[in-house]
Amino acid sequence: MAQPVEGGVARVVTDLVRAQTAAGVRAVVACPSGGTLGRAAAAAGAEVVDWSARREPGAGLCGETVRAARLVRRVAPDLVHTHSAKAGLAGRLALRGGVPTVHQPHAWSFDAVDGTAARLARSWERLGARWADRVLCVAEDERRRGVRAGVRARWAVVRNGVDTDRFRPADEAARARARAALPALDGVPPHAPLVVCVGRLCRQKGQDVLLRAWPSVAARVPEAWLVLVGDGPRRRELGAAARGRVLFAGAVEDTAPWYAAADAVVLPSRWEGMALVPLEAMACGRPVVVTEVTGAAESLPPGRAADFAVPPEDPAALAHALTALLVDPRLRHELGRRSRDHVVAAHDVRRTAERVAELYGEVLAERAAAPAAGPAATPFHLPLHPFTHQPVLPHPDSRERTRR
Repeated sequence: MAQPVEGGVARVVTDLVRAQTAAGVRAVVACPSGGTLGRAAAAAGAEVVDWSARREPGAGLCGETVRAARLVRRVAPDLVHTHSAKAGLAGRLALRGGVPTVHQPHAWSFDAVDGTAARLARSWERLGARWADRVLCVAEDERRRGVRAGVRARWAVVRNGVDTDRFRPADEAARARARAALPALDGVPPHAPLVVCVGRLCRQKGQDVLLRAWPSVAARVPEAWLVLVGDGPRRRELGAAARGRVLFAGAVEDTAPWYAAADAVVLPSRWEGMALVPLEAMACGRPVVVTEVTGAAESLPPGRAADFAVPPEDPAALAHALTALLVDPRLRHELGRRSRDHVVAAHDVRRTAERVAELYGEVLAERAAAPAAGPAATPFHLPLHPFTHQPVLPHPDSRERTRR
């Protein structure tokens, strides 16, 4: 079951079901209509079923949880894999351990909020962990963050991966073709330095910090352009704050041409688990600038964080790092080469999918639920948006619980 139905969580789920269906597994993804996930998961071979759910927890959570329980009962999966906080909330409340469950936070819910909301989120994650056979983190840093917050779980760490065949280095000819083919770049000189930021236009991704940094970059590199690729609730606010050579490309289904067109890629997030955008950009041989949030150091080439990472909420540091890349083509080339080598070695999505499949096997074996022979196990995916600020609602009526 899936909400949100676009962005990094959707890409992770699609990559997993592609590998699962190729291996003969029956994979089922439940998600609301709209967005990219339903279409992408179906194209990857998954069965897609409708699960009506809002993006944030709220008054409708009890009904969403009941619907989740009914869907799981109808599909009868061997294992449920919940992705991100909202699915983890509805899914674990619905099942309470009645079906083997893997929960994957994709960034902790309590990092997205402050004050009372953060305390509620930490309390829920501590409670919910008892209803997961594994809590699967995308970075060791994310696991440590959970431990420090008091979450007592059976942990697993499988770092995010990307398709290194799809995301490949682009030479100068490919870069020129990408720039010519992207309508949003009409009017941008073909050799102008180009910084690309890919991400939902929301507080988490920190584009407002980037826009505060950009005038300093433009003062040092006046021919440079910045493109924000994505859409979201802060589109109007960010548009009003943009100064200088800043473009808004809107949401796109294929980000690879933007990495090919870029000289550098930036993601100034306030929090993450382990973001996919830097991995995709590095697989394309592009240097990145990221913020020192959860999972960032583990996504970068070992020992090179000083070249790539800056403190969050620091426009001056962000401007300095971007300027250093734009004025030094040799540095961009060297960091891009190292980045590609690192992602191929440590973040190939095929290895990620293999390790998740191994984890499913471990969980099913522990539950004495893996069949000796016959069809492969059926994972049921529930990817959702980070917890915001609503209290945990009571478990729905026990008659709606799904049992094996």
